[in-house]
Amino acid sequence: MALPGLIVFDLDFTLWDCGGLWVDCTSYPFQKREDGGIVDSDGRILRLYEDVPEILDEIDHLGIPMALASRTEQPAWAQNLLELMEIRERFAYEEIYPSSKTKHFSRIATASGVELHEMWFFDDENRNIVEVGDMGVTCVEVRNGLTRAIFDSLMP
Repeated sequence: MALPGLIVFDLDFTLWDCGGLWVDCTSYPFQKREDGGIVDSDGRILRLYEDVPEILDEIDHLGIPMALASRTEQPAWAQNLLELMEIRERFAYEEIYPSSKTKHFSRIATASGVELHEMWFFDDENRNIVEVGDMGVTCVEVRNGLTRAIFDSLMP
C-alpha cells in the first residue's frame, strides 16, 4: 500500500479520551493545569491517547497533510481542546460540526484537492467507517483509540 495523500482523523475515542465521554458530553470550560494536564470543570481528565503524539510527529516528518472530521454538537469545545493540547496547528483541514461524515469528506476533498481514494481515515465508529469507506477512502476502525500497532499496520 502506498502512502496516502492525506490522513484524516475523528477526535472522540480516536485521538483523545475525554474521561470516557464524547467532548460534547463533558463539562465546559476546560482548563490546563500547572502540570500540563487538561481537565473539564468537573475535574474529568481529557487526554490524547498515549501513541498519538508520536504518530502525529511521524506523519509530519513524512510530509503528509492531516485533517479532522468530527461530528460534534459543540465544535468550539473540540477546537478549544485542540488548542489546549497544542495540536490544532498540525491539521491543514478541519470539519468539526454536527453533520454526516460524507459531508465532512466531500468538503475536505474539495479544499485539499486530494482524491478520496488517496485518503486514510481513522475513526472509532463502525457506521462512519462503512459510510466513508463507501466513498473510496481507506478506513481503519480504532475501537480503543489510535495506537502505534494500528498505524504501523498500514505503513508500506
